[in-house]
Amino acid sequence: MTRLSAIIIARNEQRDLPGCLDSLRGVADEIVLVDSHSTDRTRDIAREKGARVIERDFAGFGPQKQFALEQATGDWVINIDADERLSSALGQEIKAVLAGAPTVNGFHLRYHNLFLGRRLRFGGHWSEWHLRLFRRDKAHYEGREIHEGISVVPPYGRLRGPVFHESYKNFAEYLEKCNRYTGLIARDKYRKGRRFTLWSHARLPWDFFSRYVLKLGFLDGNPGLIYAVLSAYYTWLKLVRVMEGDDHAR
Repeated sequence: MTRLSAIIIARNEQRDLPGCLDSLRGVADEIVLVDSHSTDRTRDIAREKGARVIERDFAGFGPQKQFALEQATGDWVINIDADERLSSALGQEIKAVLAGAPTVNGFHLRYHNLFLGRRLRFGGHWSEWHLRLFRRDKAHYEGREIHEGISVVPPYGRLRGPVFHESYKNFAEYLEKCNRYTGLIARDKYRKGRRFTLWSHARLPWDFFSRYVLKLGFLDGNPGLIYAVLSAYYTWLKLVRVMEGDDHAR
C-alpha cells in the first residue's frame, strides 16, 4: 500500500500549525516536522497532533527541506508550510490518486492565496501552481538558502483541489517576513554578482502597475490594492538591499 509522508519546516508557528496539521489528518500516514528551535509551543502542538518532531539549526530553506525529505519514510511526500492547508477536496483527490498507482513522479498543486480574509483572484494569483507532491526517491531539494527549488524526475501531473495559503495574518507579520526574506534574497543576489543601479528603482512603479492594472488586481478591491502596493515594495526592497552586500564586502 502506498504511504504518504508530509514534511514541514517550522519556527514559532503555534498560531498557524494546528490548522495545517488538521488538514493533513486522514491524508498523510506520517508527518515530519523539522523545527528550528522554536520559542513558542510549535513542537508541543506538533507532537500532540501526532507529528514526529526533529530539532535542527536552520541551514537555509533548501538544506532544511532536503533534511526533512531524508527523514520521511513514505513512498510519496507532500511538502507543506505551516500557513497552508489542504482543502478537503484536495485531500480526497490525493488519496484517490495515490491509491491508483500513478504513472507520474510528481503533481503540481493549485494554490488559492488569502489576504486580509479574502481570496485574491487577480493580480497574478489565479493560476499559481507549485510542485509539492512527489515520489520520495525521485526528488531532491537544491541547496539554496532562499527560493529552494525541488527537482523531480518527470513526468508530472496536476491535481485540481486547492491548497489554501494565508501567508500574512496582519501587517506586523508581513513586515517581519519582508525584512527576513528580502535580506536572504538580496544576499543571494549579491553572491551571484547582482548589483544595485538607479534603474532598479523602476521596478517599484512597474511591479505595481503590472499587478494592479495589467493583471487586473483592482478587481480584488481593497485587498487587491494593498497587496499590489506591498508586493511592489517587496520587489523593490530586494534590489535595494543588495547594497548591504557592498557594505559587508568593505
